[in-house]
Amino acid sequence: MKKITLFLAFGISALGFSQAPATYYDGTSGLTSFALKNKISEIITNGHQDKGYNWTVFSTADRDKYYEKDNTVLDIYSENPTGTDPYNYTIGSDQCGSSNGPEGTCYNREHTIPKSTFDDEIPMHNDYHHLLATDYQVNGKRSNYPYGEVGAASWTSKNGSKLGSSKLNGYGGTVFEPINEFKGDIARIYFYFATRYENNIQTFVYDMYDGSKTKVFAEPFLSMLLKWNQQDPVSQKEIDRNNAVFAYQKNRNPYIDHPEWVTEIWGAAPLAVDDASFSKNLTIAPNPVRGNVIAVTGDKDLKQFNKAMIYNMVGQNVQTIENPFQNGNTITLNNLPKGIYILKTGELNTKFIVE
Repeated sequence: MKKITLFLAFGISALGFSQAPATYYDGTSGLTSFALKNKISEIITNGHQDKGYNWTVFSTADRDKYYEKDNTVLDIYSENPTGTDPYNYTIGSDQCGSSNGPEGTCYNREHTIPKSTFDDEIPMHNDYHHLLATDYQVNGKRSNYPYGEVGAASWTSKNGSKLGSSKLNGYGGTVFEPINEFKGDIARIYFYFATRYENNIQTFVYDMYDGSKTKVFAEPFLSMLLKWNQQDPVSQKEIDRNNAVFAYQKNRNPYIDHPEWVTEIWGAAPLAVDDASFSKNLTIAPNPVRGNVIAVTGDKDLKQFNKAMIYNMVGQNVQTIENPFQNGNTITLNNLPKGIYILKTGELNTKFIVE
């Protein structure tokens, strides 16, 4: 199939859907680009409480209520979104500070932005918006390597996360690539960190950074993060985690509340229409769509999902359907303009085109 690349326009139409206080983002209206980022930085810095380095928030922020729904640790390096997990951890009892065991022995705390890049200083070290509960050995394999897209893998975790040589055009080092299910999560964490610490980040040393406080990210990493943000929209897992961390340390990840702000500040990434690698066991017909009714099928019983969300390519939630599959498998679209969209329900999603 011929590859078609679209350069997508963007706009700001703030459709936040997490539980932010009504006045939390006061002062952002009408702002664009790095002026918006600067105002957001003020908001998420004010009120942020450093709670120290502990395990407390994981019990509310990182339980699996979305895949197996068994309340074990939701580890992005071991979760298998479409099948049985290779192993599971119990919150609290399976945590560790060190281990010589193989993958699947215990979990610890992953700094998604490596702590060496900010000299292990606080509050960055203790900021739970970028601290995730992950398998100890996979965390160690990831080490301080930047996130990227792997060409030749030197090591692969049991859920398919990979370490290896970069296939990004312009970076030839070693990178770590999470599975598709969590790439958007990682991107929004990185955009949060770049915003929360914009007054410090010029002094941080990392291959992913360009040395500025505005754009922050060097190419090709910026384009990659923008692509990940668009291809993997905000999930209920992220919404719930954002609320849990906010209750704990009193600040929010704004790009979970308002994913459209990513493109308002940094721009939109070119997106290939025939990129099917992010389609997760969900099919839409007809596709392209020429009317306003679509039929949705999946490799799971869709009746188990009580909500479906449609996103445009700048991350805006343009339509939410409650109990979409209780009386059949058709969804009526709300007069969507021509363009590319992502339908997400549970852990399943797929791309479709409205013509």
